[in-house]
Amino acid sequence: MNSISIIRRMRSLALVTSWVALLAASPATQAAPTLTTDGGRTSVRLDPGFLSALKSLSVKPAAVAPATLRTYKNGVWAKFGITTGAVDLGTVKAEIAHEGGLSLTAGKVQVELTSFIIDLTGSRPVLTGLVVAKDSVVGRLPLFDLDLAAAKVKNLRDYLRLSGVNLKLTPEAAAALNGVFGITALRGGIPVGVASVNSTLGDAH
Repeated sequence: MNSISIIRRMRSLALVTSWVALLAASPATQAAPTLTTDGGRTSVRLDPGFLSALKSLSVKPAAVAPATLRTYKNGVWAKFGITTGAVDLGTVKAEIAHEGGLSLTAGKVQVELTSFIIDLTGSRPVLTGLVVAKDSVVGRLPLFDLDLAAAKVKNLRDYLRLSGVNLKLTPEAAAALNGVFGITALRGGIPVGVASVNSTLGDAH
């Protein structure tokens, strides 16, 4: 294993360890069952640098309904409703699915990123999405790596809030978007935004 691979594995371990430590700080989460996520939403404050980069490339972002993309005093926010999923508060594994998505358009070329899934089941915390480019399905790709180092967790019996999650463009997504738009400017690791997950918790599995 080369030094780059070792560093990546150490970073992934550090992220998962931070997530575990945050949940373990709440006695109510210990020995908890796996609960369904049956509502709520994930909100992302998009990074100004990311928006500026898209603008410089003549790429316009928009929401794919029922998601929303709106400008407020404190920035540009994308919001996605949570549909299904499950969170194991004991092992810290989770999958949370969303409806709607984002579109990126440059001239007559459009890419839709939809059906987002937050995946915390493996060693790489990631948000995946279904990618459709030029009306053709590209497939489900890892879109944003999730940095949990600064995340905060609030867990009540029927409510979960995970805030301060930093999203970074994955190398896979950067390569796909560069290919579709015929550019080379996007790269893995670009900050995309900061996310907050607010979900109601349902029945145990």
